[in-house]
Amino acid sequence: MTPHNTAVDLLVIGSGTGMAAALAAHELGLSVLIVEKSSYVGGSTARSGGALWFPASPVLAEGGAHDTAERAATYLDAVVAGSAPRLRSTAFVNHVPATVEMLRRTTPLRFFWARDYSDYHPEEQGGSAAGRTCECHPFNTSILGEHRGKLQPGVMEASVPVPTTGADYRWMNLVARVPRKGIPVFAKRIAQGVGGLLLGRRYAAGGQGLMAGLFAGVLRAGIPVWTDTALLRLDSDGDRVRGAVVQRGDREVTITARRGVVLATGGFDHSMDMRWKFQSESLGANHSLGARANTGDGIRAAQEVGADIGLMDQAWWFPAVAPLPGKEPAVMLAERSLPGCLIVDHNGRRFANESADYMSFGQRLLELERAGSPVEAMWIVFDQQYRNSYVFGATLFPRMKIPRAWYDEGIAKRADSLAELGAQIGVPAAQFTQTMTRFNENASAGEDPDFGRGRSAYDRYYGDPTITPNPNLRPLLQGPFYAVKMVLSDLGTCGGIKADERARVLREDGGVIDGLYAIGNTAANAFGATYPGAGATIAQGLVNGYIAARDAAGRD
Repeated sequence: MTPHNTAVDLLVIGSGTGMAAALAAHELGLSVLIVEKSSYVGGSTARSGGALWFPASPVLAEGGAHDTAERAATYLDAVVAGSAPRLRSTAFVNHVPATVEMLRRTTPLRFFWARDYSDYHPEEQGGSAAGRTCECHPFNTSILGEHRGKLQPGVMEASVPVPTTGADYRWMNLVARVPRKGIPVFAKRIAQGVGGLLLGRRYAAGGQGLMAGLFAGVLRAGIPVWTDTALLRLDSDGDRVRGAVVQRGDREVTITARRGVVLATGGFDHSMDMRWKFQSESLGANHSLGARANTGDGIRAAQEVGADIGLMDQAWWFPAVAPLPGKEPAVMLAERSLPGCLIVDHNGRRFANESADYMSFGQRLLELERAGSPVEAMWIVFDQQYRNSYVFGATLFPRMKIPRAWYDEGIAKRADSLAELGAQIGVPAAQFTQTMTRFNENASAGEDPDFGRGRSAYDRYYGDPTITPNPNLRPLLQGPFYAVKMVLSDLGTCGGIKADERARVLREDGGVIDGLYAIGNTAANAFGATYPGAGATIAQGLVNGYIAARDAAGRD
């Protein structure tokens, strides 16, 4: 297919979870074209942990779980709580099994259940402490051949691959505390990574592995992918979307889409005008971990043809280490949950359950801001025992010194006493002392009466099982003490185009825009203002891609 005015059955704009829509459509006999704004394929999915929230799926059943669609629907009713149409949750749950089987037929991916990775709100009716999160086994990206360089780089690229799944990360992070589990996992993944190189293989896990597998399926199917191709506008006659006009190189190309257009362009992660308008003027510029090409193009193009938008104040919030100049924020996942740390604001007070899921933690920050009590700065405070015991910021292994650059830039502080540390981070001494005294007293008893840290199975998943009675709490008694500055980052926005249970784009009056679909972070979150469990963002993109393809294939 050459880059001139052309026609296909289905046009997919965006090469992250949009690839699932393309694969499903191709399997149904449609001709498909994928266009991608950046030079890489994979979008934010390739930069993610690659988890997949697949309730009542064959993957769970094969792993020994006993989940049901009814139980999953009950849970979604409880956590979504009316913030999104119930039909969207129902359609998602009902189509998970078929989506999994389609991916198995059309890609080389192999899935497994990440047992015990709890739902984010397991205490709600229908919730599961055993979890519904699935992952892909590490994938040999070398099978992409000459196309491997087209895969979107991950958040951190290692010279020697250590293909770490989310399930691995839990124990690798605890290697100094639980060596009998951490060391074998480390050894297995290092052997796989290094041994693979010797055999001409390069293994990747997480989002890199997932997207490599999807891309391999697209290449095998012969589905063309145009990179460096930006969406300019949708082609509409007022009632129906007939295709799109894109910029490819120095020319405009009109693509006619006989069965429809699927918008999978991601959110508005790096459109700061949109973020400051819809979310908060306090957000740091480009602190998002989403793909740089995600600037809301699909959302704006859909609005131009009459699409409605919703949940624009929402994102997959993710607290992170404050970035060095010119760098991205450093990922923080387990750090907040581990014993021997707490988080304080500019007043030296705690303000949330540090172990809460990352979206809820971010929502708490914005709730405080909207209530007139903004968190103007936040610091994670910990002691030397914590630093000796756990991985921090994904790059600092136990006992490694905090980089001098962190101190030079003022994002890290060190002191021999808590009083001195409080002075260094600029919080009121009396309040900070009171906070630390109360926290230490409660932590010694294994309780957190203020915010309930450690009560949820999700909190405990990333805790330290060697600490009792609460794996998330331990007093900070012996210096030196440290504080590292944090920022509110995110994995991408999750507000956008309103879509129905068939992934069809809706107008402001609730009517359907014929021939136009929206999936992934381009669409308003199918789960409303909540994050049901790890991988819910990617899973809904894949499932709704499958749904959109089936709907398009059934159109006249």
